[in-house]
Amino acid sequence: IMALLRSVGLLALLVSVRCLNREQLFDYGTRFGDKILDSGTDSVRELELEQTLFFFKGKFDKVYVNTNGFISLTDPTDESEYLGKMPASFGMIAAFLGDLDTTDGAGYVYFRQDKSPDVLQRAAEHIGQAFPSDDEIEPTHAIIVTWENVAPQGERGTGGEYRNTFQLVVANMESASYGILLYPEESMQFGSTLIDDEDQLVEVGFNEGKVPGWFGWATTQGSYYRISEDSEESINALAQETNSGRPGVWVYEIGTSPLFTSITPGEVTEVTSEETMVDSPVPEPSVPWIRHREELQTSEAPYETLTTSPEPFGESSTPDELQHRYVQPQQRPQNPQVLIIDEDELNVDVFSYNYEMCSSNKHKCSVFADCRDYADGFCCHCKPGYYGNGKDCVAEGESQPLIYNNNNYSKWITWVLVSAGGVFTRQVEVVFQPGNERLSVRQEFGGIDEHDHLLISTELDGRIPEVPRGATVQIEPYSEIYQHSSNLITSSSRRDYIVSMPDGSVRTHSFLWTQNIKFQSCPHEEVLSAVPASQQLSVDQIFVMYDSSNQLIRFAMSNKIGSIHSGIPEQNPCFTGRHGCDTNAVCRAAQGKDFTCECAAGFTGDGRVCYETERPVDHCQRGTHDCDAPERSRCSYTGDSSYICSCLPGFSGDGRACQDIDECQPGRCHSDAICHNTQGSFTCQCRPGFHGDGFSCTPGSDREQTACERHREAAQASSSSSAGFFFFRPRPAVGQYVPSCDAYGAYEPLQCHASVAQCWCVDSSGQELPGSRAQPSSRPMCLDHNVAPPLIGPTPRADISPLTPGANLLFTQSGRIDHIPLDGNRMMQDEAKTVLHEPGKVVIAVAFDCVEQMIYWSEITQPSISRAKLQGGETSVLVAKDLGSPEGIAIDHMSRNMYWTDSILDRIEVSRLDGSQRRVLFDDDLINPRPIITDPAFGYLFWSDWNRDGPKIERSGLDGSDRTVLVQEGLGLPNALTFDPQSRRLCWADAGTRQVECIDPFSRLRRKLTEGIQYPFAIVSYGRNLYYTDWRREAVVAMDRHDGMEVEEFLPQRRSRTYGIAITYPQCPAGVNYCSRDNGGCSHLCLPRPGGFTCRCPDARDGSCVEQDENF
Repeated sequence: IMALLRSVGLLALLVSVRCLNREQLFDYGTRFGDKILDSGTDSVRELELEQTLFFFKGKFDKVYVNTNGFISLTDPTDESEYLGKMPASFGMIAAFLGDLDTTDGAGYVYFRQDKSPDVLQRAAEHIGQAFPSDDEIEPTHAIIVTWENVAPQGERGTGGEYRNTFQLVVANMESASYGILLYPEESMQFGSTLIDDEDQLVEVGFNEGKVPGWFGWATTQGSYYRISEDSEESINALAQETNSGRPGVWVYEIGTSPLFTSITPGEVTEVTSEETMVDSPVPEPSVPWIRHREELQTSEAPYETLTTSPEPFGESSTPDELQHRYVQPQQRPQNPQVLIIDEDELNVDVFSYNYEMCSSNKHKCSVFADCRDYADGFCCHCKPGYYGNGKDCVAEGESQPLIYNNNNYSKWITWVLVSAGGVFTRQVEVVFQPGNERLSVRQEFGGIDEHDHLLISTELDGRIPEVPRGATVQIEPYSEIYQHSSNLITSSSRRDYIVSMPDGSVRTHSFLWTQNIKFQSCPHEEVLSAVPASQQLSVDQIFVMYDSSNQLIRFAMSNKIGSIHSGIPEQNPCFTGRHGCDTNAVCRAAQGKDFTCECAAGFTGDGRVCYETERPVDHCQRGTHDCDAPERSRCSYTGDSSYICSCLPGFSGDGRACQDIDECQPGRCHSDAICHNTQGSFTCQCRPGFHGDGFSCTPGSDREQTACERHREAAQASSSSSAGFFFFRPRPAVGQYVPSCDAYGAYEPLQCHASVAQCWCVDSSGQELPGSRAQPSSRPMCLDHNVAPPLIGPTPRADISPLTPGANLLFTQSGRIDHIPLDGNRMMQDEAKTVLHEPGKVVIAVAFDCVEQMIYWSEITQPSISRAKLQGGETSVLVAKDLGSPEGIAIDHMSRNMYWTDSILDRIEVSRLDGSQRRVLFDDDLINPRPIITDPAFGYLFWSDWNRDGPKIERSGLDGSDRTVLVQEGLGLPNALTFDPQSRRLCWADAGTRQVECIDPFSRLRRKLTEGIQYPFAIVSYGRNLYYTDWRREAVVAMDRHDGMEVEEFLPQRRSRTYGIAITYPQCPAGVNYCSRDNGGCSHLCLPRPGGFTCRCPDARDGSCVEQDENF
């Protein structure tokens, strides 16, 4: 074995592959028209392109050259955001991505555009050698970027100056672009750089960056095609191996138009014969690239500075007339030998690195697919229960809505999704008889978007027969044969259609139909596809209807596909609808035509007939009883579905109507005290001139002074600091504020200061209430500390007293709004039901009006805002015009106003609850606004903008005044936002940082609750819990807002992405604002703000509207 290893070692030394050297790079230097990038560690220069560059699915007219070994398609972020943190948020071609440096004057970055014939011919040769089967390779434009003698950042002056030289060439054609990477072996001396004080390997690859979803919202991370791996061998292989037949040269197709599938590597991984030779004598192997540079020191850098010399291999002198030439260390073996090897007798597999394996490309497959390695690469295959091409997989049996030129259609084309996965090109030619009209249809299917919609772009050319107004068209059942090969599906058929004229006559016509469908299947799979080469599709029960109110074409059909020899294939009755199961039952398909019927939850029977199950209901727990309000009565469950109502102590009545008892009977309090009756209780207070607890009062003023009295005495005592006698009571100095105390020594709720002509409200400790300061002419309305405000809803802390019965969680899921009843802090998951279902829609935001018990929601396929009664009823579309993508809704139930965000129009609007009197509050400095929250009692509006380049959380008055940024640091994608009125905390869930945090909006104290969550979309606070929807988990998650621990998860029966979430209350939370009564006296919009309100006109004004501001 050792002898064999020695032989292999000698073979590796003696049989040398002619690797790329610097002379074989494309010419570069200033005399070839190159520009030089500014020296530095993160320098960037924009380059306007003379011809379009195709990269993934995009087209670009400029690139950005960067010191750190890459060019980007958009302006790159700071290096701290992508070094060691790939994939980056922007498009990037990474030739040798690391922390590189050119500040010492020895390294340079050259770049230019070139259309010269010799450069284009050379680029075509590289591409042609990498893709030998491709024809018509004719580049018309090239971008050449050369990194010469660049050093790793931080290594200058250490005595270990290792340098790399490499090159990137982008060759552009009319409808495609290629990337050519060149690595001369003797000029590649290091393969890692220091990032955050940690030695990390460089990266090579193509990064798509963030790509927008449909409707331009909810961007996601695009593909990252990585060439190198996290191993030293893969970095070594850059200069030693190839995919183009020449060691050190790598060629990739990086973009095509109009259809792009994936990055395509060169096909020639073996070195061509003319590139292999046996050298004698054998030179010493070149110095390997260095990773742990701090452990190796050299006494002298392998460079010399020349004042005059010809430009080597096309370099020109730098602006200071100095040139830098690489000097190869002169090393020779001490005992050179020659070994003759017969390659036929010794067959040794020399090291070969395959970059196209699942280990580095698994992320390109769908989460519902498996990645399989083949001899020449990898492929993605959908898991059992799903179909598609492996990159897009759809659950079997799930309807597939199509986004068709920005309109939503519903057609099920599973036969083509099985093969093509939703990414293919379809060409149809139709000839109508007898008029010989012709129509060409070209469709580009762009795959499945983030909302599970299939994207289609359609071009129509030609004409169709004229159909008289009022006539109807009926398409007769038809059959057609599909021929299937590895990358092509073809079919043709003759179809009849009947035109029923308005006069009652009937005409029968036909048309000839031929189509070709081209797609990319797995190129490495050797076994035959599971899809037969020929199949027959039979179509009947064709239904088409035009919905004029929604401007939609709705159509359905029954499709049957099978062997062309077996006749009409059998279908299970569960799929045809001919099963006979009860409407409250589920049809379960078995083998062949067998099936069973099972009654749904809550019903019993044989499946053919199902009866509703009689189950006892605890009306007290569900909040469906008729007892009086919980602050006056108690509901007690007695078994089965029965309960009794009883009044709480301090109230009288039958439990369904309870009245307060006047407890201020004679003798309750001391004779020198006054009795105050309160709801359900009473208080005693000593009269002026007495002190005590009200049950025992003693005369005199020997009681201890209150805080207000001490404050007042100190203010009066500061009137003089000079000696002398005063024959009058102390008085304050001019300008000194003296608090006002009542007869019992407590602070008066209203405090005024004459010297500054202002009044304000204070709490029981004398602290000023924020936003209450005003002029004496418009004194604020302050609450008496001794009189409790009327109870309108639940006031105890949720973690101390039980929550009010009847609360529910609402959440949206595609076209549905579901609800989960809450039992205290627990979700009653078994009783979750659907409140509203709108097939084909995508419902995003949901909100609740506790006054009228109405649900409000937004929909984005046909942008609109609607509402409906919680207990059922017809839906009403409130806003349907001048909307882009309404993704957040908030209700001010006190002022009867509605607020929403629009992430396409980039604005925030307000209207009355019926959608009238619309007014734009903000339309500037907004990029992706989504969640929006109101604080009606105090007049605040909160929202977040998840703009990836500058996410932020903002606050203003509900009238749009005093806009300010609350949070800007440490945010990623703040999708979800909620406000807890009891704790006065604003909380958010961030899908970028994967954290949940809260902040006091007034003190700005910030606290992190938890981290490591998946992908939150919306969040709401209730009781001691925070509830949020999660896209990746497709769930509703409950989290304790005190310790940040997850306490419960609800997985809907229908699994898909969950969107908005809200709470329904049986009663409104306590509180009033300035617009609660008589619309504040405003003629149109009454918009509250802290300390007052504003009367505003809608954008569509009329002469009766009056605008004014009111302060209190």
